[in-house]
Amino acid sequence: MLTIVYLFIALILNMFVFYLCWLRRWRPYNPEWLVQLAKKQYKSDPWLAEALHKCTCARFEGDFYIRFVDAKNANKPDSKWQFRENLILEDDVHGDLVLDILENGTIGGIEFVSRLLR
Repeated sequence: MLTIVYLFIALILNMFVFYLCWLRRWRPYNPEWLVQLAKKQYKSDPWLAEALHKCTCARFEGDFYIRFVDAKNANKPDSKWQFRENLILEDDVHGDLVLDILENGTIGGIEFVSRLLR
């Protein structure tokens, strides 16, 4: 019985996330491929895979950037976007990926460098 309740709650939460994404012209996103890359390439930094796992709502900006956090008024007081550093993931299909890491440890977005340089 508890399993059914948990599944129902998970379904409701997923529907809520989808609705919020749709309202903001953001789209649901499955970051599992990024999580797996981070687990392989940053074994000593498990926080990175955890942060990528939370990237379930995205806005696609052309073919070379996926945004996970609104960058309105970036790096200014009260902005969600407070840049800390970049990390790089390497993927056989997409090439080098530059992750924008924000001060609070979230992933702001991903730049597909290989696509940008074409």
